[in-house]
Amino acid sequence: MGNVIAVCISPEKGTPKQNVGSAVFLADWGLEQDAHAGTWHRQVSLLSYEKFQAFQAKGADVIPGAFGENLLVAGFDFRTLPVGTRLRCGDVLLEVTQIGKQCHHGCDIFQRMGECIMPTEGVFARVLHGGVISTGDDMVLTQE
Repeated sequence: MGNVIAVCISPEKGTPKQNVGSAVFLADWGLEQDAHAGTWHRQVSLLSYEKFQAFQAKGADVIPGAFGENLLVAGFDFRTLPVGTRLRCGDVLLEVTQIGKQCHHGCDIFQRMGECIMPTEGVFARVLHGGVISTGDDMVLTQE
């Protein structure tokens, strides 16, 4: 089981995401008011809190949302979950669609640190069933 540490959105593409504490997740769309929502396979981005903390320990001065993640979750090593894995958080049902992504080398974190964790640690999902996710909510693997 995992626990949601941060729920982040950005109203415009190319801007860092901000922890808003709670957001509405819309089926077949993503997070309401998030610029990256849409009818595609990367509606929601997830990052393991433990991987986030390890990157901070390297000297990175980052806050939740800095990597463009919508959900920062403790208790899961998301990159080990196969595509097709389903995650439930309250009423919200997510399905993992992609592990990692190509990172653009112009991002602020890459410029400062010489690396970014989203290419290997970031996981993407689509919203199968909507609802609200808030900081502190539990997340579980499901077969539904």
